[in-house]
Amino acid sequence: MFSAIFVERPRLAIVIAIVMTIAGALSLTRIPVSQFPDIVPPQVQVSATYPGASAEVVEQAVGQPLEAQVVGVENSIYMRSTSGSDGSYTLNVSFRLGSNADINTVNVNNRVQAALSLMPTEVQQQGIQVRKQSSSILQVLFLYANEAGSTTRSS
Repeated sequence: MFSAIFVERPRLAIVIAIVMTIAGALSLTRIPVSQFPDIVPPQVQVSATYPGASAEVVEQAVGQPLEAQVVGVENSIYMRSTSGSDGSYTLNVSFRLGSNADINTVNVNNRVQAALSLMPTEVQQQGIQVRKQSSSILQVLFLYANEAGSTTRSS
């Protein structure tokens, strides 16, 4: 029904497409970043340090108890861990889209505190950090030349 109008009048279709493109470009500059939809799952990062331990020892002494406690946290999708030969351990827990990152952080922190008593004393003294993390773009920088020929940075 409507398609016949645009087939018979291609200029009208082109004008409408241009107006919609301009309106979209203008609205893109007006919408705050906080109102953009989430496209990347929220993540919580757990990091610990076991000074002087190898990667295998870190995995057994720190990684396995932490992962055993964190594995059933609410709204989690998957976990990824890394043990370093310098005694570092990092666990990234990804959650479902739309879940609250602050509540996810609190839930993971509660599980980590339950596993803290199973850690070696060196790890307990160093502490375990739990923080929310986002892998989405935080800022975009671009360069443009104004009429005077100088380059200006904008964000």
